[in-house]
Amino acid sequence: MNLFNLKNRTYLVVMLLLWGCTEQISEKESVSNPKVDSIQELINVAQTAKELPLQDRKVYLTDAEKLTAELPKDTVQLKQLSAISLAYKRLEDSLAFRRTNALLLEMSQDLKDNTILGYSHWDLAGFFNSHGVTDSSFYHYKKALQNFEQLAVDSTSKSLRARMFYSMARVQDSYKDYLGGEISATAAIKIFDELKDNYRLYNSYSALGMLANGMGDSEKALKSYGKAREYLDKSTRKNKADLILQNQNNIASVYLNTENFDKAKQAYQQLLSSPNLKEEKPETYEKALGSLAFSILNVDNDIEKANELLQEAFAFNIESGDKYDRARIHYYQAEVLAAQGASAQAIAQAKEAYSIARETYNNDRSLDALRLLNRLDPAHSQSYFEEYFQLNEAIKEEERTKRDKFARIRMETDDIIEENQILAKEKQVWIYAAVLLVVFGLGFMVIVSLYVSNNQLKFKQRQQESNQEIYNLMLSQQGKLEEGKQLEQKRISEELHDGILGEMLGIRLILSGLNEREDQAAIEQRASLIEKLQGVEEEIRTISHELNHASYEKFHNFIVSLEDMIDGIEKSSGISCSFIYDNKIPWDNLLGDIKINAYRIIQESLKNCVKHAKSKNVSISFTVVDDMLKLTIEDDGVGFNIDRKKKGIGLRNIISRVKKIKGKLDIDSKPGKGTEIKVMIPAKYMELGIAEKINALNA
Repeated sequence: MNLFNLKNRTYLVVMLLLWGCTEQISEKESVSNPKVDSIQELINVAQTAKELPLQDRKVYLTDAEKLTAELPKDTVQLKQLSAISLAYKRLEDSLAFRRTNALLLEMSQDLKDNTILGYSHWDLAGFFNSHGVTDSSFYHYKKALQNFEQLAVDSTSKSLRARMFYSMARVQDSYKDYLGGEISATAAIKIFDELKDNYRLYNSYSALGMLANGMGDSEKALKSYGKAREYLDKSTRKNKADLILQNQNNIASVYLNTENFDKAKQAYQQLLSSPNLKEEKPETYEKALGSLAFSILNVDNDIEKANELLQEAFAFNIESGDKYDRARIHYYQAEVLAAQGASAQAIAQAKEAYSIARETYNNDRSLDALRLLNRLDPAHSQSYFEEYFQLNEAIKEEERTKRDKFARIRMETDDIIEENQILAKEKQVWIYAAVLLVVFGLGFMVIVSLYVSNNQLKFKQRQQESNQEIYNLMLSQQGKLEEGKQLEQKRISEELHDGILGEMLGIRLILSGLNEREDQAAIEQRASLIEKLQGVEEEIRTISHELNHASYEKFHNFIVSLEDMIDGIEKSSGISCSFIYDNKIPWDNLLGDIKINAYRIIQESLKNCVKHAKSKNVSISFTVVDDMLKLTIEDDGVGFNIDRKKKGIGLRNIISRVKKIKGKLDIDSKPGKGTEIKVMIPAKYMELGIAEKINALNA
């Protein structure tokens, strides 16, 4: 309640201040639109009242939105909504910003207000850039540029266009689209030079220097940074001293990247001698310390001094929490330790640099660390080389993808501009033609339209015929492929049945003859071997049936086959088996894969009853329930724990076969209480005509 009253009192104070201010402005402005003044004041409080909680500041923007919605749908309303959207962005309320920005884009598009539309795309581009979505950022900078180019040519519109070019160049530099970035930066420089905008010329030449440095053109980079310093000296910016330090750091980094360590050392010493650098620019101070240490190591081989500087840089880095730059300090420390001869410690530091670089997505530092590890640790150089190669290829692919995206965006927007220009010219031509000869022009257009439509229809017809021909060829080829597969399967089936099975039978007969010996152990051993050979014989027969597609589809007398199998197991094992099925169901018309898998499920279940469950009675039922085949196998054996992690091969085979026919398996069992297996199978039947054709082919 107190918070609510505080909020209301604050709001009242704001309104009173607003009233006092409006009294002092001209009578015309205060009377013309007091709502706009109220909206502006609410936005101002939301942006500047940092002593208020963030949620309360957002409430002011919500109130401003409500007032804005009451305004007429015109440019005034768009301007207020644009200010509100930007305020949400500055308060880092992403959802509210995206919502208001989307509304702003739609409204400004409807009202054809290129200024607001351009600003809206600009705000959205900045939002995406701050969140690392560079391709979307580039796209919206390009869209903003396109809208600003539609404005009347004056100093303001020129400046807006140049600022978009500069922003695009910065985005392109981040993904190493150096050529495209150089084009954008040069376009910005050309406009800012016309406007005599020294500060933004400094920014644009700095961007051009970064792009040249990225391309390895140190001479051009230094020249660009030199030009940037000239324009900076002419400017009247309040933060001019900070920008001079930035410029010095950029120049020093060029010398360092080109391994001109002598000049890099001088540049960083000059930078570090700047007054108040340590207090006002701690990040620049920390980076300069590390770079100076590395330069001294390479110029003077002064390990002690390099170590001292690195330790100070590391202390500053820990305090600032800049993990991205920490990889660089570890890298330099590894170089210093290597120069000392402490190989093990140097390798550890290089690995730490690589780990942090990968964690912070610092690709260039990751590659540097791998190169250093390859040099310091020859025993593992192969693994480092492979990792370097894979990472380098991944980075190149990512950069290539981004560059392609930027190129597509440029091409698409340029094509739109060119298309609009062509359409504008064509429109003028048609207007003149219509004035001169309206009737002739209309007739000509009709004829051309009919001709084009007719050609398009003919083309579509030919294309359809070609597609149909290709489809028929594909069907024919598929049929030949299936026919070849069936022949090969049948050949393998015959080989298994006539060759291997015959040999196995001969072996069994020979072993049977050995049972005439009176030695009981020998007889038992040979009997065991004979039983195992019978099992192998049965498995080979199973494989033979499954491979032979013709036999697989021609599984006749399904119920009779099941009864024979059940009777055989009942006689050989001594257990009592009952089999119930619905004789109204056309069992032989079931799809082949359902029949063979159902057969194997029952067979495997009965084997488990004999070998493991020690059952005395087993009941099998096969019925239809709600268009599903229901197979139930129930025994009175010892049961088992269904929750155990390790399952036997028999149970795994049952699970696998149920999955093959897209069935559902339910196993109910407890130790000492028997087992019930339920399988629900889709009741899919072969079409009678297809079945007869298959039977005729197999006959």
